[in-house]
Amino acid sequence: MEKKTKIILAVLAVIVVAAVAIVCFAPSTNVDTNGNVNITDMANRNVEVPANIEKVVSTRPSVTWLIYMLAPDKLAGINSEWRNNELEYIPDQYKNLPVVGQWNGKNDASYEEFMSVNPDIVIQDIRGDGSDLDIVEERQKNFADIPVVATVDTVEIDKVSDTITFLGKLLDAEDKADKLNSFNDKYLSLAKDTSSKIPDSEKKTVYFARSENGLNTAGPKSAHAQLISIVGGKNVAEASGADDKDFSVSIEEVVKWNPDVIISTDPDFYAKVYKDPSWASIKAVKNHEVYLAPSSPANWFDMPPGVNTIIGVPWTAKVIYPDKYTDIDLISATTEFYKEFYHVDLTNDQAKQLLLDSGLKENQL
Repeated sequence: MEKKTKIILAVLAVIVVAAVAIVCFAPSTNVDTNGNVNITDMANRNVEVPANIEKVVSTRPSVTWLIYMLAPDKLAGINSEWRNNELEYIPDQYKNLPVVGQWNGKNDASYEEFMSVNPDIVIQDIRGDGSDLDIVEERQKNFADIPVVATVDTVEIDKVSDTITFLGKLLDAEDKADKLNSFNDKYLSLAKDTSSKIPDSEKKTVYFARSENGLNTAGPKSAHAQLISIVGGKNVAEASGADDKDFSVSIEEVVKWNPDVIISTDPDFYAKVYKDPSWASIKAVKNHEVYLAPSSPANWFDMPPGVNTIIGVPWTAKVIYPDKYTDIDLISATTEFYKEFYHVDLTNDQAKQLLLDSGLKENQL
């Protein structure tokens, strides 16, 4: 009986070893003879892409920043020249990336420029409702053998988690994608919880000054101003009725709105607002509550709206409601975000100075 048992166990061992060998060494059914795989992109299109993607470009800055955050060594080109202030926090190995242009707003790129960097794939972002899916097909026709992969809505940070996950998997950067989603979820959840407890009568009014003269702004439903409402502020431009638009206003309108806080993305405006008599009567100016969003290597608040503004959630929260967001350690959040997603190690002193330069006071950090 004992001998029979040993024979049975030996046979079972051989079967197990054979099964493991089959699993380990059988060719993948997902990889064809050309080394490609079939994927389903975010527009539900079947796309054949290289199994090992090494070079990728995007037609829009919002996606280019996401690629840079997740897999910077696979980014084959950028949409526009780095500005001097952006280069301060760009590692040397990425400072000379080729400029390929962009299709975004009024910008009209060149297919030849994109193809000149020999990308394995091109990423084209589309609206969540799929109303511009035809753009993807147009891109694919013109890029010929270069696969075009569609992603969806990378401008609204409370809707971007699926795209982060998708690109993380596509670019073999799933761990980094998980970290970015966790960081975003942490501060979005905190903002949602805190802002829900602020009575409407106690909400601070905020004006977003976009241009050099401060008289271009964005409505409360525009992605360009999304951080204001996310953290519980009240966008004064709502009074114009232009909820989802970006538009020009007069100084008389801003004076009438009399915001508690002004947030700007223009350093020229910020440099002169406290000296300009036409702005002097506005509450935010009188109380020294004008702030300049940090912009290196990318803007924290806008331009482009997208994953680069994820770090802008805790910053905007501290700008508008420092007394309500006391759980946020802004220096720690900044060093974490830059290390993980901008690939730069900031000291606490560097992070602190970056925040103070934005107009925050010591007690807001």
